[in-house]
Amino acid sequence: MGAMTAEVLVPEAVVPGGEIVCRDLVRIFATDGVEVQALQGLTLTVDPGEIVAVVGASGSGKSTLLTILSGLDTPTGGSCVVAGTDLLTMSARQRVAYQRGTVGFVWQQTSRNLLPYLSAAENVRVPLELSGSLPARQRAARAAVLLELLEVGHVADRRPSQMSGGEQQRVAVAVAVANSPRVLLADEPTGELDEATSVEVLEALRGVNRETGVTTLIVTHDPAVSEHVARTIQIRDGRTSTEVLRRTEVDEHGAERHVAEEFAVLDRVGRLQLPSDFVTSLGLKDRVRLALETDHVGVWPDARRTDGARETEEGER
Repeated sequence: MGAMTAEVLVPEAVVPGGEIVCRDLVRIFATDGVEVQALQGLTLTVDPGEIVAVVGASGSGKSTLLTILSGLDTPTGGSCVVAGTDLLTMSARQRVAYQRGTVGFVWQQTSRNLLPYLSAAENVRVPLELSGSLPARQRAARAAVLLELLEVGHVADRRPSQMSGGEQQRVAVAVAVANSPRVLLADEPTGELDEATSVEVLEALRGVNRETGVTTLIVTHDPAVSEHVARTIQIRDGRTSTEVLRRTEVDEHGAERHVAEEFAVLDRVGRLQLPSDFVTSLGLKDRVRLALETDHVGVWPDARRTDGARETEEGER
């Protein structure tokens, strides 16, 4: 893999055609008089048909983002539009329609995705029956097609307790896309699976994205997941901090080379978060020195503060 570089992405004020468009998204939780800001002005755009991984440490805000995108929670401020639906202004009835037809969802816990007393095929037919989007005679055929697409046609007549964890998650993906949603959301879909089975589920998600064109957002803390997508977004302290874009290049000899480029995300007021390894490597702390060059901005540690810290340490010795 080629060397990773850091560049800056500047989001546009309005991004036409974005399937997921969040601008300055804020979510504040209040408990016993204490306010916690889970999202602190997050900005995110995902284009139609993209498959994107969102990664971040525990408490970074990624799960809060997912509950908002799924319609299970409402942001405190900012704007969030998914497939043309404004999530801040939709009514209760619109919310139900949104969750049934616009977004599909896969939970981390396999037991939350499927009804234990129904077979795989029957589970896939449930959302079709609730929405009434297909005539009754076509629902069984739709379920069979999706199960085959996800390579679990052989478990069509089995209940969840008769399937492996990987089979359950692939059936869950079939359930999530049964009504042909425009957006598929997956919350740690490989969190309870071993490495080999995780790869199978991730490839299944990629296959569904490729075959149906459904915009797919995978939230995870597993760095291995990001290797299966072309774009990885990192959330830190309630904001999008960096993005990694991956592509394959072919040189003049026909050899393939995998390239990954890391970008810092610049918000509308000019803020960005430097990658943590950059900060650690250069010993950046509290404040830094900036210089505007012809084609870049230079960032240095505050030499005076560094020298002062050294003098203090030497004095203590």
